[in-house]
Amino acid sequence: MHRRAFFTLLGGAIAWPLAARGQPGTKLPTVGLLFADAATFAPWIAAFIERSNALGWSDGRTVAFEYRWSNGPERDAEIAAEFVRLPVEVILTDGPSVSTVKRATSAIPIVFALASDPVGGGLVASLAHPGGNVTGLSLQSTDLGGKRMELLREVIPHLRRMAVMVDVGFAQSALELREARAAARTFGIEIVPLEIRRAEDIVPVFATVSGSAEALYVVGSALVDTNRTRIIKLASDARLPTLFSNLDHVKAGALMSYGANFPDLFRRSADLVDKILRGAKPADLPVEQPVKFDLALNLKTARAIGVSIPATLLARADEVIE
Repeated sequence: MHRRAFFTLLGGAIAWPLAARGQPGTKLPTVGLLFADAATFAPWIAAFIERSNALGWSDGRTVAFEYRWSNGPERDAEIAAEFVRLPVEVILTDGPSVSTVKRATSAIPIVFALASDPVGGGLVASLAHPGGNVTGLSLQSTDLGGKRMELLREVIPHLRRMAVMVDVGFAQSALELREARAAARTFGIEIVPLEIRRAEDIVPVFATVSGSAEALYVVGSALVDTNRTRIIKLASDARLPTLFSNLDHVKAGALMSYGANFPDLFRRSADLVDKILRGAKPADLPVEQPVKFDLALNLKTARAIGVSIPATLLARADEVIE
């Protein structure tokens, strides 16, 4: 997708002149943005751009933003190599793409706006001292398995068998599945893993739990994000209460979500990119933790699948879709 088409997708919320590219003969510092697809990431990238603008980085005037959409991990290596050839000064991406980008360059700074478990996933040496050329924002996903299960149990008090959809090709998703299993043992819940590696796996795994699971916990990943409409439709058809990791899925029709606020993380990633463009080294910038978590509920979906949301849970929700 070209630059103009992407800003059209953002709905005109942010508009900078696209023709102005700085003074003739000068090269603007360039930031490469690598994400799965524009449709999913547009609202979050908009938050990054707004914060960048506030920090003095205006596209076409003081910086050049280069957008690339992989539409799947297969193109990550190709796009990373392109960024090295340009070259860019910083690469902004998310957790699933970091390992591939790291293989392409150990010199260009890499900032991840989202990562489930940066240390457990091998992206950084530690949160306080990332080391190398990578830093960013953690989702703390592997720490939230127990909390998410508690929320599901408030909706289904006698929950005994829960399906967990997980992209087993993404190492950080496997870590969250491990956390979910540990929490499930505490609550006496049987876990049924629904393992996917590609979009074509989604329909068949749903068939394996039809009528047998009482709820579905979807572990976040790029594969899940790009196929959320299909997953939500299948869960709704099965009248299966489903919990995702962020509220955009609830806006799209899922029953509920709990997790870090993605726009806030993307805004804060702009601060890290700003520091690097001004001379800071990624190794010296600690990985930051989420400070804002959202609980979202969709009452329309609840009615459609015959689920009653307790008033106590509604009162705690950050966003309720009527």
